[in-house]
Amino acid sequence: MSGIYIHIPFCKQACHYCDFHFSTSLKKKEEMVLALAKEIQLRKDEFKEEVVETIYFGGGTPSILEVSNLKVLIDAVYSNYNVIDNPEITVEANPDDLTEERIIELSNNGVNRLSIGIQSFFEDDLKLMNRAHNVEEAKRCLEMATHYFDNITIDLIYGMPNMSNEKWLQNIETALSYNIPHISSYALTVEPKTALHKFIKQGIIPPLDDELAQAHFHLLVNTLEENGFIHYELSNFGKENYFSKNNSSYWLGKKYIGIGPSAHSYDGSTRGWNVSNNTLYLKSIQENKLPLETETLTQTDRYNEYIMTGLRTIWGVSLDRIENEFGKSYLDYLHQQAAKYIEDHLLFIDDNILRTTKSGKFLGDGIASDLFLLNLE
Repeated sequence: MSGIYIHIPFCKQACHYCDFHFSTSLKKKEEMVLALAKEIQLRKDEFKEEVVETIYFGGGTPSILEVSNLKVLIDAVYSNYNVIDNPEITVEANPDDLTEERIIELSNNGVNRLSIGIQSFFEDDLKLMNRAHNVEEAKRCLEMATHYFDNITIDLIYGMPNMSNEKWLQNIETALSYNIPHISSYALTVEPKTALHKFIKQGIIPPLDDELAQAHFHLLVNTLEENGFIHYELSNFGKENYFSKNNSSYWLGKKYIGIGPSAHSYDGSTRGWNVSNNTLYLKSIQENKLPLETETLTQTDRYNEYIMTGLRTIWGVSLDRIENEFGKSYLDYLHQQAAKYIEDHLLFIDDNILRTTKSGKFLGDGIASDLFLLNLE
């Protein structure tokens, strides 16, 4: 089973923390939709032996498109690929785009999962992030969306400057009050060349506090687990049968094609990425050329990637797979590097699976990087 990711490179305005590829000019919106549909068609041979089980619209802000535009792209996937019955079709959406009419229209046109960018239920946080919506719109869209969609996830951001534990808990409890089955939550991070980076450098916003973010993370994990959520990936929490199939496929190493400017693809041995420029992307597709660069992953690349993705999930890292796929030298190295983290109760081995402990989860990415193997090939 495989997935199709479609990147919609438009936003109404730039969030201060975001470094994803997008444009705030919508002049070429219709032209872009046609180009995306064409790329879907041009790349069909890559998946002629595959069955598509997920279609995911990310961005940018996919909800900035008309539903008819999204339907064109969904139809293009069905026309060119072998798609399972009832695939998971997710659209990322901003609350200010989700009128009741739009929600109904989405539900009537094949979309069966909404990913709503709430980020916070506090006005000061939304202003600091430069979000396009306000708290009233966030709450109203959730009230409406839950009438028409069963499968909804929302994004929340923790580790905000000056956010107390009590305020963060209020955010979580407000989210829980809507009975949604999935929550994705991320620590606020400072990416180079973002407005947030500039404001912190200028002293307009205080520096981020790692200890505060870690406290928020543990509060999040404990509260959601007490409410029946399974912490199945570092940043993702789902009720049973509501894990994101799209995201799970990334972490489990399944193949996917990324459509659109800046979108990434993976076929098990090769990684590819489209040009991060709307004008160059459109020109290339119009000339029937794929604006795609690729790299063939070495054995060490694939090992490192499996360590990174595996440690983020409840499925962990299979030591049997490490030995069978990469060899005994890789397994010995992993045991050697993991030993100190096992001793410190940050990692543990059970049934020949290496996983993070509860206290090790927040540090998982850093631990994984210390388990990486470098320069063997």
